[in-house]
Amino acid sequence: MEIDRRSVQNFDWVFLGIVFVLMAAGVVNLVSATHSGVEGGVSDIVRRQGFAIAVSVGAMLVVLAIDYRHFERLAPFLFAASLALLGATLVIAPITRGAQAWLFQGRFQPSELAKIAMVLALARHFNRNPPGDYTSLRQLGPPLLIVALPVSMILAQKDMGVALLTLFVALTFLPFVRVPLRAWAALAVAASGALAALWAFGLKTYQQQRILDFLYPERDPLSSGYQAMQSRIAVGSGGLFGQGWTEGTQTQLRFLPTQHTDFIFSVLAEEWGFAGSCAVLGLYCAMLLWGLWIARNAKDGFGALLAVGLVGTLFWPAAINVAMVLGLAPVIGVPLPLFSYGGSALLAAGISLGLLLNVSMRRYVF
Repeated sequence: MEIDRRSVQNFDWVFLGIVFVLMAAGVVNLVSATHSGVEGGVSDIVRRQGFAIAVSVGAMLVVLAIDYRHFERLAPFLFAASLALLGATLVIAPITRGAQAWLFQGRFQPSELAKIAMVLALARHFNRNPPGDYTSLRQLGPPLLIVALPVSMILAQKDMGVALLTLFVALTFLPFVRVPLRAWAALAVAASGALAALWAFGLKTYQQQRILDFLYPERDPLSSGYQAMQSRIAVGSGGLFGQGWTEGTQTQLRFLPTQHTDFIFSVLAEEWGFAGSCAVLGLYCAMLLWGLWIARNAKDGFGALLAVGLVGTLFWPAAINVAMVLGLAPVIGVPLPLFSYGGSALLAAGISLGLLLNVSMRRYVF
């Protein structure tokens, strides 16, 4: 444990306050999402979420207490451990909801932690091999391998949504990489061919259906397009100020699918309206922009790169989830950070936030 007096004096209380407000708002929203059919008190889902929040805050405090510079040395071991967990999942995990992605009877999803381990490994690599020095795609071999290993293993688990999310998190580092345009053109051609092959041979029928439903949601409104259609109805029915807490018809009558996980933002939009949605999105923007401020003011290159990657672990699931709910992206099962029910995602968010606070708190420590 390495928290000195100066670090405590520079603790980022504003950032922590934004995080706790978002967590509290998420619990209030989850109570409403699970309110129907519960007589008195709160549902078991809310109780389990409360326990997950406690574990998440505990993990945040643990990573906060360890100087983040130690994580640069530990990054290869943590990355290897995350790959081992993904491998173990492929061997012993049962198939749940079409994916082989959960351990301990559906209580733990290793791919959530693999994203953070990947960010640590990429931040370490780019700190020791400055990304602005690359002149060809061949030099990107090591970081591409760091990304390809977890993404391919998550794809093998048949969890397309998390695999895409992990890839997007890795792309957060892309603005720092300067490679000749002709090399990117060659990569784009190769990627196009890979996508065509993935569509033809890699995607299951239901995964193809989700993409087609995104493009044409009206093609099967009572079956494959049901989720997207009901979500849009809920968002639209919220109007300017919403129908009121626990008063949303789509939510309380259970028309919304998975309303406590993937479509939790639909509940917010229906019951708190455009004004409430904008307020919550404003908090997310404040948290993410504050994270970039932490990156800008980090005391060293590793801290800056780490903070940028960690912002990516929070930005991409939030952006994809909201776009998914509004019908702007296919339904791929990505939870909304700090809002959606789920222990693994909340634990991963707690670790990311703890590392961001770690970088911020030690920006003046030498």
